[in-house]
Amino acid sequence: MREFTYVVEKDEDGWYVASVPSLPGCFTQAQTTEELRERLKEAIELYLEELPEFSPESTTVVSVDRIAV
Repeated sequence: MREFTYVVEKDEDGWYVASVPSLPGCFTQAQTTEELRERLKEAIELYLEELPEFSPESTTVVSVDRIAV
């Protein structure tokens, strides 16, 4: 079993959107965080099933922050 770091954002329509930095193009969305986690797990499984030879880079998210300009 592998662990992946993911980032969650909320879009302009109020949906939660999650992406996995170490799996380019792996993302999903849902209306609740509970549903988002379920969908994200499925998205990761499908991603790895589709690309079995893919070896995700060890990406560690250090910080998520905001800046006003």
